[in-house]
Amino acid sequence: MAEGRTGKAGSTVQRPPRALYASEPARSRGRLHPEPESRHRTPFERDRDRIVHSSAFRRLKGKTQVFVAHEGDHYRTRLTHSLEVAQIARAVARQMGLDDDLAECLGIAHDLGHPPFGHTGEDVLDLCMEGFEGFDHNAQTLRVLTKLERRYPSFDGLNLTWETLEGVVKHNGPLIRHGAALEDLPVAIQEYVATHDLELHTWPGPEAQVAAHADDIAYNNHDIDDGLRAGLFSLAELRAEVPMLARVLGGVEAAFPGIEESRLIAETVRRLIGVWIDDLVWESGNRLTDAKPKRVEDIRAAGKPLIGFSDEMNEHQAILRRFLMTRMYRHWKVNRSRSHAKRILKELFELFLSQPELLPPDWQVGGNGPGGQRTARRACDYIAGMTDDFAIDEHKRLFTF
Repeated sequence: MAEGRTGKAGSTVQRPPRALYASEPARSRGRLHPEPESRHRTPFERDRDRIVHSSAFRRLKGKTQVFVAHEGDHYRTRLTHSLEVAQIARAVARQMGLDDDLAECLGIAHDLGHPPFGHTGEDVLDLCMEGFEGFDHNAQTLRVLTKLERRYPSFDGLNLTWETLEGVVKHNGPLIRHGAALEDLPVAIQEYVATHDLELHTWPGPEAQVAAHADDIAYNNHDIDDGLRAGLFSLAELRAEVPMLARVLGGVEAAFPGIEESRLIAETVRRLIGVWIDDLVWESGNRLTDAKPKRVEDIRAAGKPLIGFSDEMNEHQAILRRFLMTRMYRHWKVNRSRSHAKRILKELFELFLSQPELLPPDWQVGGNGPGGQRTARRACDYIAGMTDDFAIDEHKRLFTF
């Protein structure tokens, strides 16, 4: 019988039974460096807690999605986005009988490798690192979790479970497929899997697949909220160009005639998130029913994702993303911020590469002189860990008298 819990109003919420194919913490493949198990927390709960207490996680509060941190207090940051992804992932995993602690953990961890200034920062660092083995935010997340966080006396990194690291690296699917080889992957991933095989040729477990789609749900719908708040587009434009939103918006207006716009936006976004979640649970349920997995390994070996949106929802998502790309991500005001961010990061990297003695002492360790490969990586790691405001201030300190 499903487990229930009673709320203040006396209603009982039924939790579905645990799925046979859910990741089982008691059968975790363990950690690279063996540790005694906790008496009070599962391995996945422990992973989540380690991430929450990491310095990289705290710095996400100063890294933005689209806007620069100082442009407003109400826009999403990487921290608020990660918390929203974790909440959605946990809710979906719970509905599906999966391990909600692991799903939440992956939602919290997925953006730890992002540099300042959103995807602009990633693009700039990748260009700067051309000739120095490149930059990839997913590989940087793995690097943060396994090397750059230095909190424990016995190992570098957070020493997370195999399932968490697999989910972080493979959340969008296998990395070795369609002719790709290990040597085609970012060096950070190559180096790590040489000692801890994450089975890069398989699909990730179901919780990781849930977390990946929770990311889509969070940023698609919350970018609507942020874009409207910033005045980059209007409700009328959304209504005219995004049919799914127009239907939900109309439903809110019919239910609450004369509702003020701020509440109208909030309720519409709230309902949209529900629509996406319902579709994800429904479509995934159909796929799982057809595939009949008996254990989590069957999910990994399925040869295709078993968690996903319906074709209809993917079409709606494509329409929304085209709208946001045109009206928000390439808006002239955002372009100005992106241009400024590009100059800041490029100039910082070039300066540190040519004069590594300007790096803080801890970041000079491991370098190999001006223009060197290891110096470039140390400079890149230092910049990638910056918040938006710290990058702006560091640039001022080094380029302004």
